[in-house]
Amino acid sequence: MAVLKKGARITGAERTKLATDLKKAYDKGTSIRELADKHGRSYGFVHRVLSESGVTLRGRGGATRTKTAAGKTKPRSK
Repeated sequence: MAVLKKGARITGAERTKLATDLKKAYDKGTSIRELADKHGRSYGFVHRVLSESGVTLRGRGGATRTKTAAGKTKPRSK
């Protein structure tokens, strides 16, 4: 991992290399927030670089609600 000056513009080959590194780490399960902290960049920057790299972003964590779980009740047994 290259040490980047905070807030410095990253272009060209340097940005391509960073995008490749971020993509590999993200594909292995590292979160965007963890990547941002590790590289000294903002969440938005990392998110944008990953999106530009064609990465399929994971959904947000936590419980999800489904129509059937929220809107229906269990049938009563006799």
